[in-house]
Amino acid sequence: MPRHYTLAELDAAAASLRSGGVIAYPTEAVFGLGCDPHDRQAFDRIFTLKQRPATQGVLLIAADFTQAQRYIDITAVPAGVLAQVRASWPGPFTWVFPRSADVPDWVAGAHAGIALRVTAHAPAAGLCRAFGGALVSTSANPHGEPPARDLVTVADYFGDGLDGVLDAPLGGAAQPTTIRDALTGAIIRT
Repeated sequence: MPRHYTLAELDAAAASLRSGGVIAYPTEAVFGLGCDPHDRQAFDRIFTLKQRPATQGVLLIAADFTQAQRYIDITAVPAGVLAQVRASWPGPFTWVFPRSADVPDWVAGAHAGIALRVTAHAPAAGLCRAFGGALVSTSANPHGEPPARDLVTVADYFGDGLDGVLDAPLGGAAQPTTIRDALTGAIIRT
């Protein structure tokens, strides 16, 4: 059984992530799987757990704009667009940006951009703060199955395959966040 972390144990959960751990944690609508985006082994474990093709990218979740900014090619984003995005954060809004050189290729998969969200969901934001940066955020489910909305389903899906779970409530949203292209405004996922 993976370790269950409470909100009072965010530092311990973050230490697990920094040492290559994979953790399930609550987001706005569903549980997500997270790891250090720069740790290729941990990232590969997530894709193995999810049975997901490596060409599919994942989004990164952050506690504030500073954590997300390093992954954006700011020079390619018009100031007005950036202002609109920043006005929507923190919140349940995921935007795809031109990616900077700091984005590991495995995180983006076959995509040219990087999907980022600065979350207002306190448990997820707290985990990012304790970790000290953005985290991988991909739904906690095997590829093709419904995303987990409770810890029982997380355990059913992944058993001992996880290093831990953050035992905290979901944010109350009915659906995962909409994903939009930051440059065009086009909706990529509803």
